Amino acid sequence: ASCPQWPYCRKRCSYCNFNKYVVPAVDEAAVGACLVQEVRTLLRLSQVQSVTSVFFGGGTPSLASPSTIAAVLEAIVGAAHLPAGAEVTLEANPSSASPQRLAGFRAAGVNRLSIGVQSLDDAELRLLGREHTAAEAQQAVEIARGLFPGRTSIDLIFGLPGQSRDAWARGLEVALGLCDHHISLYQLTLERGTALAAQVWGGNLPTPPQDLLADMYHTACAMLVSAGFQHYEVSNFARKGALSTHNLSYWRAEQYIGVGPGAHGRFVPWGEGGCSREARVQTLEPDAWMQEVQSRGHGTRRRVVLSLLEQLEEVLALGLRTDEGVTHERWGHFSPNLSLEAVFGVPGEAAELQRQGWLMLDGSGLRCRREGLALLDSLLPDLLCQLQRG
Repeated sequence: ASCPQWPYCRKRCSYCNFNKYVVPAVDEAAVGACLVQEVRTLLRLSQVQSVTSVFFGGGTPSLASPSTIAAVLEAIVGAAHLPAGAEVTLEANPSSASPQRLAGFRAAGVNRLSIGVQSLDDAELRLLGREHTAAEAQQAVEIARGLFPGRTSIDLIFGLPGQSRDAWARGLEVALGLCDHHISLYQLTLERGTALAAQVWGGNLPTPPQDLLADMYHTACAMLVSAGFQHYEVSNFARKGALSTHNLSYWRAEQYIGVGPGAHGRFVPWGEGGCSREARVQTLEPDAWMQEVQSRGHGTRRRVVLSLLEQLEEVLALGLRTDEGVTHERWGHFSPNLSLEAVFGVPGEAAELQRQGWLMLDGSGLRCRREGLALLDSLLPDLLCQLQRG
Protein backbone atom coordinates (compact mmCIF):
# COMPACT_ATOMS: atom_id res chain seq x y z
CA ALA A 1 0.00 0.00 0.00
CA SER A 2 1.10 3.55 -0.71
CA CYS A 3 -0.07 6.58 1.29
CA PRO A 4 0.75 10.00 -0.23
CA GLN A 5 0.02 12.96 2.11
CA TRP A 6 -1.11 16.45 1.02
CA PRO A 7 -0.37 18.56 4.11
CA TYR A 8 -2.23 21.77 3.23
CA CYS A 9 -5.67 23.00 4.32
CA ARG A 10 -7.62 26.20 3.72
CA LYS A 11 -8.30 26.61 7.45
CA ARG A 12 -7.61 24.84 10.71
CA CYS A 13 -10.62 23.06 12.19
CA SER A 14 -11.19 23.63 15.91
CA TYR A 15 -10.59 19.96 16.87
CA CYS A 16 -7.71 18.99 14.59
CA ASN A 17 -4.04 18.62 15.53
CA PHE A 18 -2.91 16.72 12.42
CA ASN A 19 0.23 17.75 10.57
CA LYS A 20 -1.38 20.42 8.40
CA TYR A 21 -0.48 23.86 7.16
CA VAL A 22 -2.60 26.84 6.19
CA VAL A 23 -0.51 28.95 3.83
CA PRO A 24 -1.43 31.84 1.49
CA ALA A 25 -0.08 30.11 -1.61
CA VAL A 26 1.25 26.61 -2.26
CA ASP A 27 3.88 25.99 -4.93
CA GLU A 28 1.95 23.00 -6.16
CA ALA A 29 4.36 22.18 -8.99
CA ALA A 30 7.26 21.92 -6.52
CA VAL A 31 5.30 19.90 -3.93
CA GLY A 32 3.98 17.57 -6.65
CA ALA A 33 7.47 17.04 -8.09
CA CYS A 34 8.76 16.14 -4.61
CA LEU A 35 5.89 13.68 -4.01
CA VAL A 36 6.73 12.02 -7.34
CA GLN A 37 10.44 11.90 -6.47
CA GLU A 38 9.80 10.43 -3.01
CA VAL A 39 7.41 7.80 -4.41
CA ARG A 40 10.11 6.64 -6.82
CA THR A 41 12.84 6.61 -4.17
CA LEU A 42 10.87 4.76 -1.49
CA LEU A 43 9.46 2.20 -3.92
CA ARG A 44 13.02 1.56 -5.09
CA LEU A 45 14.24 1.24 -1.48
CA SER A 46 11.44 -1.17 -0.58
CA GLN A 47 11.78 -3.17 -3.81
CA VAL A 48 8.00 -3.61 -3.72
CA GLN A 49 6.85 -5.33 -6.89
CA SER A 50 3.15 -4.60 -6.63
CA VAL A 51 1.15 -1.86 -4.87
CA THR A 52 -2.24 -3.16 -3.70
CA SER A 53 -3.85 0.21 -2.87
CA VAL A 54 -3.21 3.95 -2.75
CA PHE A 55 -4.65 6.41 -0.23
CA PHE A 56 -4.28 10.18 -0.64
CA GLY A 57 -4.63 11.62 2.88
CA GLY A 58 -3.89 14.95 4.46
CA GLY A 59 -4.35 17.78 5.14
CA THR A 60 -6.92 18.22 2.43
CA PRO A 61 -5.79 16.33 -0.69
CA SER A 62 -8.89 17.49 -2.60
CA LEU A 63 -7.19 20.93 -2.66
CA ALA A 64 -4.46 19.45 -4.87
CA SER A 65 -5.15 19.59 -8.58
CA PRO A 66 -6.17 16.41 -10.39
CA SER A 67 -2.99 16.70 -12.49
CA THR A 68 -0.85 16.41 -9.32
CA ILE A 69 -2.79 13.31 -8.23
CA ALA A 70 -2.36 11.86 -11.74
CA ALA A 71 1.41 12.51 -11.66
CA VAL A 72 1.80 10.68 -8.33
CA LEU A 73 -0.21 7.71 -9.62
CA GLU A 74 1.90 7.65 -12.81
CA ALA A 75 5.05 7.58 -10.65
CA ILE A 76 3.67 4.58 -8.73
CA VAL A 77 2.78 2.77 -11.97
CA GLY A 78 6.26 3.57 -13.33
CA ALA A 79 8.04 2.11 -10.30
CA ALA A 80 5.81 -0.87 -9.40
CA HIS A 81 2.78 -2.79 -10.63
CA LEU A 82 -0.58 -1.19 -9.74
CA PRO A 83 -3.22 -3.76 -10.74
CA ALA A 84 -6.21 -2.59 -12.76
CA GLY A 85 -9.04 -1.85 -10.35
CA ALA A 86 -6.72 -1.49 -7.32
CA GLU A 87 -8.36 0.77 -4.73
CA VAL A 88 -7.25 4.41 -5.10
CA THR A 89 -8.87 6.57 -2.40
CA LEU A 90 -8.79 10.33 -2.05
CA GLU A 91 -9.91 12.18 1.08
CA ALA A 92 -12.09 15.16 0.18
CA ASN A 93 -13.72 18.02 2.05
CA PRO A 94 -17.20 19.07 0.90
CA SER A 95 -15.88 22.62 0.35
CA SER A 96 -13.45 21.39 -2.33
CA ALA A 97 -15.71 18.83 -3.99
CA SER A 98 -17.30 20.50 -7.01
CA PRO A 99 -18.57 18.16 -9.77
CA GLN A 100 -15.75 19.28 -12.12
CA ARG A 101 -13.07 18.72 -9.49
CA LEU A 102 -14.32 15.27 -8.49
CA ALA A 103 -14.67 14.26 -12.14
CA GLY A 104 -11.07 15.44 -12.60
CA PHE A 105 -9.92 13.18 -9.77
CA ARG A 106 -11.78 10.24 -11.29
CA ALA A 107 -10.12 10.88 -14.66
CA ALA A 108 -6.74 11.02 -12.85
CA GLY A 109 -7.26 7.46 -11.57
CA VAL A 110 -9.05 7.90 -8.22
CA ASN A 111 -11.82 5.29 -7.82
CA ARG A 112 -12.89 5.75 -4.19
CA LEU A 113 -13.74 8.92 -2.27
CA SER A 114 -13.70 9.46 1.49
CA ILE A 115 -15.61 12.62 2.40
CA GLY A 116 -15.03 14.50 5.64
CA VAL A 117 -18.69 15.25 6.35
CA GLN A 118 -18.22 15.09 10.18
CA SER A 119 -21.78 16.30 10.86
CA LEU A 120 -25.02 17.12 9.03
CA ASP A 121 -26.00 19.81 11.52
CA ASP A 122 -24.93 23.42 10.83
CA ALA A 123 -24.49 24.35 14.52
CA GLU A 124 -22.25 21.29 15.06
CA LEU A 125 -20.24 22.12 11.94
CA ARG A 126 -19.65 25.65 13.25
CA LEU A 127 -18.53 24.22 16.60
CA LEU A 128 -16.06 21.98 14.76
CA GLY A 129 -14.80 24.95 12.74
CA ARG A 130 -15.66 23.27 9.43
CA GLU A 131 -15.79 25.33 6.24
CA HIS A 132 -18.88 23.64 4.82
CA THR A 133 -22.59 23.64 5.65
CA ALA A 134 -24.80 20.56 6.01
CA ALA A 135 -26.37 21.32 2.61
CA GLU A 136 -22.94 21.48 0.97
CA ALA A 137 -21.99 18.17 2.56
CA GLN A 138 -25.15 16.52 1.25
CA GLN A 139 -24.52 17.90 -2.22
CA ALA A 140 -20.89 16.68 -2.19
CA VAL A 141 -21.94 13.15 -1.18
CA GLU A 142 -24.59 13.03 -3.90
CA ILE A 143 -22.06 14.14 -6.55
CA ALA A 144 -19.52 11.58 -5.26
CA ARG A 145 -22.04 8.73 -5.32
CA GLY A 146 -22.77 9.47 -8.97
CA LEU A 147 -19.06 9.46 -9.88
CA PHE A 148 -17.90 6.67 -7.52
CA PRO A 149 -20.89 4.32 -7.25
CA GLY A 150 -20.45 1.83 -4.40
CA ARG A 151 -17.14 3.45 -3.46
CA THR A 152 -18.09 6.54 -1.49
CA SER A 153 -17.32 6.78 2.22
CA ILE A 154 -18.27 9.42 4.76
CA ASP A 155 -16.68 10.34 8.09
CA LEU A 156 -18.85 11.35 11.05
CA ILE A 157 -17.82 12.60 14.51
CA PHE A 158 -19.75 11.98 17.74
CA GLY A 159 -19.30 13.10 21.33
CA LEU A 160 -19.36 16.83 20.66
CA PRO A 161 -19.76 19.08 23.72
CA GLY A 162 -23.49 19.36 24.45
CA GLN A 163 -24.51 16.74 21.87
CA SER A 164 -27.28 14.41 23.04
CA ARG A 165 -27.65 10.75 22.12
CA ASP A 166 -30.91 11.52 20.29
CA ALA A 167 -29.36 14.33 18.25
CA TRP A 168 -26.52 11.97 17.27
CA ALA A 169 -28.96 9.20 16.31
CA ARG A 170 -31.04 11.62 14.21
CA GLY A 171 -27.92 12.85 12.41
CA LEU A 172 -26.82 9.28 11.73
CA GLU A 173 -30.27 8.48 10.33
CA VAL A 174 -29.92 11.37 7.86
CA ALA A 175 -26.40 10.22 6.96
CA LEU A 176 -27.69 6.69 6.31
CA GLY A 177 -30.18 8.05 3.83
CA LEU A 178 -27.34 9.88 2.11
CA CYS A 179 -24.59 7.24 1.89
CA ASP A 180 -25.05 3.50 2.28
CA HIS A 181 -21.65 2.26 1.03
CA HIS A 182 -19.18 2.94 3.81
CA ILE A 183 -19.30 4.98 7.02
CA SER A 184 -16.48 5.77 9.46
CA LEU A 185 -17.40 6.95 12.96
CA TYR A 186 -14.95 8.76 15.20
CA GLN A 187 -15.36 9.83 18.80
CA LEU A 188 -14.19 13.41 19.22
CA THR A 189 -10.91 13.49 21.10
CA LEU A 190 -9.87 16.75 22.68
CA GLU A 191 -6.29 17.31 21.55
CA ARG A 192 -3.88 19.62 23.34
CA GLY A 193 -3.30 22.84 21.42
CA THR A 194 -6.67 22.88 19.62
CA ALA A 195 -9.28 25.63 19.98
CA LEU A 196 -12.04 23.21 20.97
CA ALA A 197 -9.97 21.65 23.75
CA ALA A 198 -9.20 25.11 25.14
CA GLN A 199 -12.94 25.94 25.24
CA VAL A 200 -13.85 22.68 27.00
CA TRP A 201 -10.94 22.70 29.44
CA GLY A 202 -11.53 26.40 30.12
CA GLY A 203 -15.09 25.59 31.23
CA ASN A 204 -16.84 27.36 28.31
CA LEU A 205 -18.17 24.08 26.85
CA PRO A 206 -19.35 20.93 28.69
CA THR A 207 -17.29 17.72 28.72
CA PRO A 208 -19.35 14.81 27.34
CA PRO A 209 -19.76 12.14 30.10
CA GLN A 210 -18.01 8.81 29.47
CA ASP A 211 -21.20 6.72 29.77
CA LEU A 212 -22.93 8.94 27.19
CA LEU A 213 -20.02 8.44 24.75
CA ALA A 214 -20.28 4.66 25.16
CA ASP A 215 -24.06 4.87 24.67
CA MET A 216 -23.60 6.92 21.47
CA TYR A 217 -21.15 4.38 20.08
CA HIS A 218 -23.36 1.36 20.89
CA THR A 219 -26.44 3.15 19.47
CA ALA A 220 -24.61 3.85 16.21
CA CYS A 221 -23.30 0.27 15.93
CA ALA A 222 -26.81 -1.14 16.45
CA MET A 223 -28.33 1.27 13.90
CA LEU A 224 -25.74 0.52 11.23
CA VAL A 225 -25.77 -3.26 11.70
CA SER A 226 -29.57 -3.33 11.53
CA ALA A 227 -29.31 -1.29 8.28
CA GLY A 228 -27.22 -4.10 6.76
CA PHE A 229 -23.71 -2.78 7.43
CA GLN A 230 -20.81 -5.07 8.35
CA HIS A 231 -19.03 -3.70 11.43
CA TYR A 232 -15.63 -4.76 10.12
CA GLU A 233 -13.41 -2.55 12.30
CA VAL A 234 -13.90 -0.59 15.53
CA SER A 235 -14.77 2.63 13.66
CA ASN A 236 -15.67 1.35 10.18
CA PHE A 237 -18.84 -0.03 8.64
CA ALA A 238 -19.41 -1.26 5.09
CA ARG A 239 -22.40 -2.44 3.09
CA LYS A 240 -22.49 -4.85 0.16
CA GLY A 241 -18.78 -5.67 0.46
CA ALA A 242 -17.58 -2.04 0.24
CA LEU A 243 -14.79 -2.65 2.81
CA SER A 244 -11.72 -0.47 2.28
CA THR A 245 -8.90 -2.74 1.14
CA HIS A 246 -6.38 -0.01 1.97
CA ASN A 247 -7.53 0.27 5.58
CA LEU A 248 -7.62 -3.51 5.89
CA SER A 249 -3.98 -3.66 4.79
CA TYR A 250 -3.04 -1.49 7.83
CA TRP A 251 -5.02 -3.62 10.26
CA ARG A 252 -3.55 -6.79 8.77
CA ALA A 253 -0.08 -5.32 9.42
CA GLU A 254 0.93 -5.44 5.76
CA GLN A 255 3.73 -3.21 4.44
CA TYR A 256 2.90 0.37 3.50
CA ILE A 257 4.92 3.27 2.18
CA GLY A 258 4.21 6.76 3.55
CA VAL A 259 5.01 9.61 1.16
CA GLY A 260 4.89 13.34 1.93
CA PRO A 261 5.33 15.53 5.03
CA GLY A 262 4.67 13.66 8.28
CA ALA A 263 3.69 10.41 6.53
CA HIS A 264 4.26 7.10 8.36
CA GLY A 265 5.43 3.86 6.74
CA ARG A 266 6.23 0.26 7.62
CA PHE A 267 8.45 -1.64 5.20
CA VAL A 268 11.69 -3.59 4.76
CA PRO A 269 14.27 -1.46 2.86
CA TRP A 270 15.66 -4.35 0.79
CA GLY A 271 17.02 -1.87 -1.76
CA GLU A 272 19.68 -0.60 0.65
CA GLY A 273 20.57 -3.96 2.17
CA GLY A 274 18.00 -3.93 4.96
CA CYS A 275 16.33 -7.19 5.96
CA SER A 276 14.17 -6.04 8.90
CA ARG A 277 10.88 -4.17 8.94
CA GLU A 278 11.27 -0.49 9.80
CA ALA A 279 8.89 2.13 11.17
CA ARG A 280 9.51 5.30 9.16
CA VAL A 281 8.30 8.87 9.58
CA GLN A 282 8.83 11.59 7.01
CA THR A 283 9.86 15.14 7.99
CA LEU A 284 6.84 17.07 9.27
CA GLU A 285 7.39 20.59 7.95
CA PRO A 286 6.68 20.81 4.20
CA ASP A 287 9.49 23.20 3.20
CA ALA A 288 12.11 21.20 5.15
CA TRP A 289 10.69 17.97 3.68
CA MET A 290 10.97 19.39 0.15
CA GLN A 291 14.61 20.38 0.68
CA GLU A 292 15.42 16.87 1.87
CA VAL A 293 13.64 15.23 -1.07
CA GLN A 294 15.44 17.52 -3.50
CA SER A 295 18.84 16.77 -1.96
CA ARG A 296 18.61 13.02 -1.27
CA GLY A 297 15.47 11.73 -2.95
CA HIS A 298 13.36 11.29 0.18
CA GLY A 299 12.54 13.11 3.42
CA THR A 300 12.65 10.28 5.95
CA ARG A 301 13.32 11.94 9.32
CA ARG A 302 13.13 8.92 11.60
CA ARG A 303 13.56 5.20 10.95
CA VAL A 304 13.49 2.53 13.62
CA VAL A 305 14.11 -1.18 13.07
CA LEU A 306 11.20 -3.01 14.72
CA SER A 307 12.04 -5.98 16.94
CA LEU A 308 9.99 -9.16 16.58
CA LEU A 309 8.16 -8.29 19.81
CA GLU A 310 7.31 -4.79 18.52
CA GLN A 311 6.02 -6.28 15.27
CA LEU A 312 3.85 -8.78 17.15
CA GLU A 313 2.52 -5.98 19.37
CA GLU A 314 1.42 -4.13 16.23
CA VAL A 315 -0.11 -7.27 14.70
CA LEU A 316 -2.12 -7.75 17.91
CA ALA A 317 -3.17 -4.12 18.49
CA LEU A 318 -4.21 -3.59 14.86
CA GLY A 319 -5.69 -7.01 14.14
CA LEU A 320 -7.97 -7.02 17.18
CA ARG A 321 -9.63 -3.85 15.85
CA THR A 322 -11.24 -5.92 13.07
CA ASP A 323 -14.08 -8.42 13.05
CA GLU A 324 -11.74 -11.09 11.63
CA GLY A 325 -9.19 -10.50 14.42
CA VAL A 326 -5.66 -11.90 14.22
CA THR A 327 -5.75 -15.09 12.12
CA HIS A 328 -3.40 -17.99 12.82
CA GLU A 329 -1.95 -17.54 9.33
CA ARG A 330 -1.13 -13.84 9.82
CA TRP A 331 0.37 -14.44 13.25
CA GLY A 332 2.44 -17.31 11.83
CA HIS A 333 3.81 -15.01 9.11
CA PHE A 334 5.47 -12.89 11.84
CA SER A 335 5.94 -15.61 14.47
CA PRO A 336 6.55 -19.01 12.85
CA ASN A 337 8.00 -20.53 16.04
CA LEU A 338 5.47 -19.39 18.63
CA SER A 339 1.79 -19.87 17.76
CA LEU A 340 -1.17 -17.80 18.95
CA GLU A 341 -2.23 -20.85 20.94
CA ALA A 342 1.18 -21.08 22.63
CA VAL A 343 1.07 -17.42 23.70
CA PHE A 344 -2.62 -16.87 24.49
CA GLY A 345 -4.08 -20.37 24.92
CA VAL A 346 -2.40 -20.90 28.28
CA PRO A 347 -3.78 -19.78 31.67
CA GLY A 348 -3.39 -16.01 31.99
CA GLU A 349 -4.90 -12.70 30.96
CA ALA A 350 -6.27 -13.88 27.59
CA ALA A 351 -7.97 -16.92 29.14
CA GLU A 352 -9.53 -14.65 31.77
CA LEU A 353 -10.78 -12.21 29.07
CA GLN A 354 -12.26 -15.21 27.22
CA ARG A 355 -14.00 -16.36 30.39
CA GLN A 356 -15.47 -12.87 30.83
CA GLY A 357 -16.80 -12.96 27.26
CA TRP A 358 -14.65 -10.19 25.75
CA LEU A 359 -12.30 -12.31 23.65
CA MET A 360 -12.33 -15.51 21.60
CA LEU A 361 -9.49 -17.85 20.60
CA ASP A 362 -10.49 -20.67 18.25
CA GLY A 363 -9.60 -22.33 14.95
CA SER A 364 -9.87 -18.99 13.11
CA GLY A 365 -7.56 -17.05 15.43
CA LEU A 366 -7.83 -14.49 18.21
CA ARG A 367 -10.53 -11.84 18.04
CA CYS A 368 -12.73 -9.57 20.15
CA ARG A 369 -16.36 -10.43 20.65
CA ARG A 370 -18.72 -7.60 19.73
CA GLU A 371 -18.87 -6.45 23.37
CA GLY A 372 -15.08 -6.48 23.65
CA LEU A 373 -14.52 -4.32 20.56
CA ALA A 374 -15.69 -1.17 22.35
CA LEU A 375 -13.35 -1.95 25.26
CA LEU A 376 -10.30 -2.87 23.20
CA ASP A 377 -8.13 -0.03 24.54
CA SER A 378 -8.61 -1.31 28.09
CA LEU A 379 -8.10 -4.98 27.13
CA LEU A 380 -4.88 -4.48 25.16
CA PRO A 381 -2.44 -3.71 28.01
CA ASP A 382 -3.16 -7.12 29.64
CA LEU A 383 -2.70 -8.94 26.32
CA LEU A 384 0.55 -7.09 25.59
CA CYS A 385 1.82 -8.08 29.08
CA GLN A 386 1.07 -11.72 28.32
CA LEU A 387 2.79 -11.44 24.92
CA GLN A 388 5.91 -9.92 26.51
CA ARG A 389 6.09 -12.82 28.97
CA GLY A 390 5.59 -15.37 26.16
